[in-house]
Amino acid sequence: MKVLVICAHPDDETIGCGGTLLDHAARGDEIYWQIITKPHSPKWSGDAIRAKEAEVKSVAAAYRIKEYVWSDLPSTLMDTIALSTVIDKVRSVVERIAPEIVYVVHHGDIHTDHAVVFQAVTIVLKPFYMHKFGVRRILSFETLSSTEAAPPDPGRTFVPNVYRDVSAHVERKIEVMGMYASEAQPDPFPRGPSALRALARYRGATIGVDFAEAFMLIREIV
Repeated sequence: MKVLVICAHPDDETIGCGGTLLDHAARGDEIYWQIITKPHSPKWSGDAIRAKEAEVKSVAAAYRIKEYVWSDLPSTLMDTIALSTVIDKVRSVVERIAPEIVYVVHHGDIHTDHAVVFQAVTIVLKPFYMHKFGVRRILSFETLSSTEAAPPDPGRTFVPNVYRDVSAHVERKIEVMGMYASEAQPDPFPRGPSALRALARYRGATIGVDFAEAFMLIREIV
């Protein structure tokens, strides 16, 4: 099975669905990864950009990613980019890979980059295009320090209705998060190890397992 995870920033996927990707890898599924935004100068130094590129390479190896595509759009500036440009970036990857499952960041996050990426993905994957591309399911994932920081607007709330048991992978997920030296946080912050473990424990308790990851089913074709 082919799986594609589409995120705005490199660390989104580990925070939101790292255990799920490890589970897919353990099952022999092909995993593809599209990162929409890149750090850019002058906001980031040349050394910082190179460090982030090295982090992505290490994480891709940890997840046994078959291929990753780093689209060259400016991080934190997605609200200044024409939506059609983002749509074209997403469509080109989806059309070429033809994944069965697509994971994407939750649209209601406080981070505007996440909202733009989600909108582009759902436009590309309208129901009739899903069938054309061979996509069966679209699932959105939560991203700590962005999802729970959104304002109290019911329309932006993350309300999971799909869960995946990641009990066998949660500790490795936390190790992988540590590869993002430029993004990982110490405890007690949202991206610290204890917070990642606590969220997975809470989601696991919901379905009666040790640890789980939660998703919102956006669309499914059976």
